[in-house]
Order: sequence, then C-alpha cells, then structure tokens
Amino acid sequence: MDFDLNGGNKRVFNRLGGGGGGGGSNRPMAPNDTRQKVCFHWRAGRCNRSPCPYLHRELPGPGPGQGQGAPGYTNKRVAEESGFAGPSHRRGPGFNGNSNSSWGRFGGNRTVTKTEKVCNFWVDGNCSYGDKCRYLHCWSKGDSFSLLTQLDGHEKLVSGIALPSGSDKLYTGSKDETLRVWDCASGQCTGVLKLGGEVGCVLSEGPWLLVGMPNLVKAWNIETNADLSLNGPVGQVYSLVVGTDLLFAGTQDGSILAWRFNTATNCFEPAASLTGHTLAVVTLYVGANRLYSGSMDKSIKVWSLDNLQCIQTLTDHTSVVMSLICWDQFLLSCSLDNTVKIWAAMEGGNLEVTYTHKEEHGVLALCGVHDAEAKPVLLCSCNDNTLRLYDLPSFTERGKIFAKQEIRAIQIGPGGIFFTGDGTGQVKVWKWCTEPTTASS
Repeated sequence: MDFDLNGGNKRVFNRLGGGGGGGGSNRPMAPNDTRQKVCFHWRAGRCNRSPCPYLHRELPGPGPGQGQGAPGYTNKRVAEESGFAGPSHRRGPGFNGNSNSSWGRFGGNRTVTKTEKVCNFWVDGNCSYGDKCRYLHCWSKGDSFSLLTQLDGHEKLVSGIALPSGSDKLYTGSKDETLRVWDCASGQCTGVLKLGGEVGCVLSEGPWLLVGMPNLVKAWNIETNADLSLNGPVGQVYSLVVGTDLLFAGTQDGSILAWRFNTATNCFEPAASLTGHTLAVVTLYVGANRLYSGSMDKSIKVWSLDNLQCIQTLTDHTSVVMSLICWDQFLLSCSLDNTVKIWAAMEGGNLEVTYTHKEEHGVLALCGVHDAEAKPVLLCSCNDNTLRLYDLPSFTERGKIFAKQEIRAIQIGPGGIFFTGDGTGQVKVWKWCTEPTTASS
C-alpha cells in the first residue's frame, strides 16, 4: 500500500506576462507575438532551435509591493511544565530555545526560482552547455554541507535507514523486498537479505535490528545472530519506535501493537494493542513518557506510556500526517497538506498549534540535527523531490538537496554525517562542513 503523493500537491507556476519589445522598439507587442513568449523547451533545458522564435530569458517579474509577505502567526503562552523531553538520538538533539515567540520570526517561505532545478541532460551525462547551463549540475544548494558518496543497489524506494550505535555497518531497507548491509569504511555493499515482502521501516535499538514488513516485524540481534519474527500486525508495518521497555509498531489497519522483551526467554512478548485511529498509522515518536502517533486519518494521537491510554487527539491537519518529532518542549508534525505544525503544551497540559510553516508541496518526513557549529537545523523532505534545510526556530532556509524522486528516509550518523534515501533506491551520504563549500555534484 502506498500513498497518493501527487494529488493536490503539484506546483503551480504563475506565468508572468509583460510588454516591451525587442530591438529597442517602444511599440507594444501583440498578444500573439512570439517575442513576448518564453520558450517552453528552453525552460526545460532542451531547446535545440537556432534561431528560436521565442525568448530564452524570463520576463520581468512583478514590481515592488506586489508580492506576498510571510504568513503571520499567533503566539500562545507555553506552560512551564510542558511534559516534553528532548528528541530521540536518531533525530538529533534539541535546541536551547525556551520560548515559542521566535518561530518563523526571521524566515518564512522563500520563493523557489526556476533555476533551482537539476538539469535532466546533466543527470543523463550529456549536457552540452557545461558551466553555462542555467540549470543545476549538482544535487544540492548550500555551502554548509557536502555530498560524500552515493550507495547504489536498491531498485525501488528506500523506506528505512539504520546505523546501530558503535557499529561499522549501515542497514537500508527498500520496497524492492531487500535489506542491504553496507560497510561504513569502504561504502561497499557486503550483504543482501531477500525478505519476501516490502520493507515499511527499519529501526536500530541496542543490539536489535527491527524491520517492519507486511503482517510481521522481523528482529535480528546483530551480536548473537538471533532471528525472530513478531507476528500480530495486520497489513504493512509503517513505523517502529521504542518507549520505556516496549516496542511499538504502527500498522496498516490503524492499530498500534506493543511487545515487551523478555530477557529470560530472549523473546518479544505481546503486551498491548492501542486502537483509535481509523486508517493506517504511518509515524510514531516517543518523548517524555508520551507516545505520539500520526495517521492517514489526518489525526495525531497522544498516548500515556504509564497506562497506554489516549489522552488527546489533534485534528488540525487536513491530510495524511507523515512524520512526527519532538524538539525541546515542542512537538513538530508534517503532512501532505503542505504544512509543518509546531505544537506546545498549554497550562492545562493539552497541545495546541503555536506556529504553522507552509510549503508549496506536501511534506513527507522531518528530522532534527545539529550542524557543524552545533546550531539546530530541521531537515524537511517535500513532495517535489527536494529536502529543505531550515535554521530553527526562524525557519530560514539553509540549503536544499535534490533527488530523482521523493526522499522518504533520513538517518543521522556520527561526526556530522547524515543519510538520505529516495524513491529510485539511491542512498546518499552527506556531511556538515566547518568551512563553506560549493554544492556537491
């Protein structure tokens, strides 16, 4: 089962008209004059007409005062005891902001220009324009990170990446029904496990490597080579997370299953089933004695880890809730409704939206990291095959990563390294830089 990531999320380009002719003439152009029109093939980077009757440049944009300002937001007082802890180590440490008043203050959304597009001919290795090409000949924009290497092997979407603590092996799972093992030193694939089912997610916890699959969770102990199958899920397992002493799995039928590891029997034993969502649970996150679940039913549920009861349901999103993370005292959520919402606990303890960041496309995944200078950065994967990097809490754009298809897996590694996996099966390895660098090809 997959999601419709295209419906309602296509970019709308405003074609700007304009007068003024060529050759120094002051005569207004007729509406059907080709000199007034921008060449469609030139915009796509593949015009081969010489001479071309259409413009090979953009028409003037709107004058001052015609653009739209960044959206405003309403501040709400945050309770002193919010109940949020720092995020999981997989998502990066929290930042030190202690007030929600600075969310989006310096940033807002930056308009993407048409040149922020990777040249299709360069991707195929045959662009004849070289440095003069108006399209990008690189996979990123930004001078604070660079591409280290690319790991090729998967044939379909990469749905999970895991780097066990202290291990020299990287594990990637894919819809091609395989789990690949990579040597971190050489970047070579050292093993391929054929699982017989699409991988929905991958999680590393202690010595255990856990893989969500249709109707089960596979568990491997990378120290003892123990191999277990956790039965019970109905449909695909989209998300896995560990909270206190329980393993939680978000499943296609809308339930959240929980197992507890029994050290005496060396097995995972069923502990509970959390029900309430009406459609698939696609994201889970644990923070400060709370379990947060996001679903295709457009809601977020908050569960107490003390009694596994639902204590609040959040319904502000208008489409699938794709990803959740906790950062400092805030909960961050993203959705195919093109928004990232920042939630804070009020005096009564309930969560309310304190800021909404808007994108032009649906948002697929979130991940919090620190850059080389220990500044907090949010990695935000969007449905236009890009991953945006934002300073927090201002949401000022730091850079952008491009991919052939959507990026659905993000994983943080040690030493300023992070990994991305996209819809074509490519896994890329990135590193934060202490000195400014040019974009990586």
